[in-house]
Order: sequence, then C-alpha cells, then structure tokens
Amino acid sequence: MLPLRALRPGLRRPLVARHGVTAQRKASTSSSPVPFGLRTGIYATAFVLSSGLFAIYYFDCRSALHRYILTPLLRYGLDAESGHKLAVKVLKSGLAPKDPVPDDVVLEAEIWGTRCSNPVGLAAGFDKDGEAIDGLFDLGFSWVEIGSVTPKPQPGNPRPRVFHLPEDDSLINRYGFPSQGHAAVVTRLRARSVDEEPVSEAAPASLRPGSLLSVNLGKNKESPLESVDDFVRGVQVFGPHADVLVINVSSPNTPGLRNLQKRSHLGDLLAGVVQARNDLQASSSRKPKLMLKLSPDLTADDVREIAEVVRSSGVDGVIVSNTTISRPRGLTHPNKTEAGGLSGPPLKHLSLAVLRTLRSNLPESIPIIGCGGITSGADALDYARAGASMVQIYTHFGYDGVGACRRIKDELSDILRREGTTWKEVVSGAASEASLKADTNEAKEQSMQQLIEEAEDLCKLLDNLTGKL
Repeated sequence: MLPLRALRPGLRRPLVARHGVTAQRKASTSSSPVPFGLRTGIYATAFVLSSGLFAIYYFDCRSALHRYILTPLLRYGLDAESGHKLAVKVLKSGLAPKDPVPDDVVLEAEIWGTRCSNPVGLAAGFDKDGEAIDGLFDLGFSWVEIGSVTPKPQPGNPRPRVFHLPEDDSLINRYGFPSQGHAAVVTRLRARSVDEEPVSEAAPASLRPGSLLSVNLGKNKESPLESVDDFVRGVQVFGPHADVLVINVSSPNTPGLRNLQKRSHLGDLLAGVVQARNDLQASSSRKPKLMLKLSPDLTADDVREIAEVVRSSGVDGVIVSNTTISRPRGLTHPNKTEAGGLSGPPLKHLSLAVLRTLRSNLPESIPIIGCGGITSGADALDYARAGASMVQIYTHFGYDGVGACRRIKDELSDILRREGTTWKEVVSGAASEASLKADTNEAKEQSMQQLIEEAEDLCKLLDNLTGKL
C-alpha cells in the first residue's frame, strides 16, 4: 500500500538518487528579483513622502502631537524652569510649529485706533529676554510682550523658583526678574529690525501687520525703592523699538515693588515715564504707548485711587493683572504652599473684579487689557464683556502647548458667530456702558491737555528739523 504522501501530488518529496544526491527540480515559473536601484528608489521615495507628511503634521501647531505628547513630555520630563527654557530655545530656533490658519474677521480687535487681527496676546514672563519673538508671533498671537527687562543684568531669585500645580492647571513662580539687561535685549531688537527690513518707519515694531510688540520694564533689585530711574531708562532705551511699553509695578517677587502702586509714589513714577516717552519724539519717529500693569490683590479703594492718578497722568492704558500672592480655596496640589505669585484659572475672578472696578473709574478712551486665568474662548469673552479691549494668556500656554492660542481663537470665533456679533462690538458696548462718564469741565480739561501735548510734540519736531537743516 502506498504511503499517504505519495497519493497527494502537492506534498511530493524531492527525488533522491541512489547515490544520495538530491535531484533539483527547476520551477517552470520563477520571479525575477527587483533591481537594486529600483528598490532603493522606492525606499527613498517612501522616506521622503513620510518625512514630508510628518513635517506638515509637526509644523501645524494644532496637531495632537504637540498637545498630548510633546508638551506633556516637556512638562513631566524636566523641572518647570528647564522645560520653560527649552521651549524658548525651540521657538527661537525657527523649527517650531506655526499657526497656518488666517484669523476670522469677527476676531478683529482695535486698540488706540490700531487694528489687531485677533484679541489674544502673550503676557510677559515667557520670553524674558526677547529671544523668540517671531516664533511666538508665528503661533498666532497678535500681541507679544517680552520681559520683564531690568537695566542691569541680574540672576533673579535662587532656584527652584517655578512650580507646577497640574491638578489646578496653575503655576507658582518667584523668578524675581531674572534678566540679561537692557543692552542684551535691545541688541536683539535692533538685529531683528535689520533682518526683517520694515517697509517704512511707520511700520509697527512687531514688523507684522495686525500685531503689536510690547516690552515689559522692570526694576533692578538693588535700585532705590522710590526711584523711577530704572523705568525712565527703560523708556529711553526701548521706546524706538516697541509699540508698547509696560510699567511693571505689580510683581510680588521683588521686595517693595508693589509699593509703587500707592498713590504717594505712583504719580511721580507715571509723570517721569510719560515725560521720557514724550521726549523720544526729538530723536525717534516712534512714540510707543505706555501701559501700567497692576496687581490682582488691590482693594477697591486702591483701584479707585490708582484710576484717579492714571486719568491725569497721560498713560495710555492699563493691564489687569499680574500674579496673586493669595491662595484661593480649592487648590489641591502640595505646591500651593510655595511662596511666589500664583497664575492660572484661580486668578480669573480676582482679575475680573479689579478690572470691573477700574473700568468704571476710567474713561472709555483709556483701554484695559485683561489677563489672568484665561483658558478658553468663553473666558476671553468674559473679559470683553467686562470692558477689556484685548486679553493675554500665560499659564494656559504652558499647559496646553503651542496650539493654545489657535484653540482659544477658534472657540471664541464660534461663540461670536453663534451670537451674531464680533469682538469689537462686544468690547465697544461693554466699555461704553461701564466706563467713567467725564463731566463737561473734566472733558474740556482733558482736551486742553491733549492739545498742549500735541503742540509740544510739534515744537520738538520743528526744532529737530531745523537742526538738521
């Protein structure tokens, strides 16, 4: 009887010769190998295509890669300050993601008659030394504020000085104005202006239409407490290179700095910086706006006194607010006991309270920028409804990654379109209703003062022109 295998042709064994030599049977059909050059070309094409697709994905700031992988790796893989520094270096390198989407027309904002493509800016504290300005603008911010910058270089407070509170989406910092100093930062701004070649002297310092560049001015720790010289010097140095200069007297991490918010000191400070700004007209075509940045820990009476000083000072606007030294209820992370300024969602109600009080004590002509706890388009709209012309984010940018600005703008755009309105309409209505209504005499005095200032500026320009002739 034949073996089962012999009855199944598909399972035949090779024929074996009597002398033990295997007889090889040539297949009637055999596939020819792919030529080496063709195979290499296929692999190279696949690599190029996959690399190109990855690059498109990586360079889009909206990619989930950044929000759910790279940003958490940065946050949990490094301590808070090292992660912050690495993020600045990536944005500086030119290899950072970008926002590829044009801003919706309903997001257009206006401040001092200047159009901004959207109302979302980045607050001071992220790019302290002006290293990553263009990388930040590329993420879709319409306002980038660098600093705080101090006249002389200083190291700030000892490390560790930055602490995440991830369960609370918050941050505590006690940096203490670490700064490379005026000379290093203004050198970068000058180099950037030369590289970008603005089309005219009237071009914004941001070098981008619909955007503003701001410099936050700080005070050296060893400088006399009541002296205004550090701020005056900052105006003189950065005035020709910024659209806006921010006088920061609200950081809780420089001993005694917040005392400059008191009425007894604030009047002299604002008079000094306004005069320095007005004097720039003789040597520069740019006359930056001046803003005062306030603390969220002020009482209502403090705010009213500050508003009175601001109204008569010639300052162009106010930012509300900086970080808080309070610790609102509900914080759960152990780092809540660390000393320093708290930022993030728990700050929002404090900032809004100060903003509403300030808005009711300032005329509509003096804009306010809202800052504190903004994590969504709805949060931004809350500030607009309180009378803020624009908003700034900081902590949420660190937690949500490079797409944070775009996601806030997209949500804000959706809300505004559903409500059939625009950002400018919301702000205009809220500011008109909530702002201080000047009486006839005060309005006349303000108009006269404005005419005097304009006449003085014109005289300086004429003197400068005469000198050149």
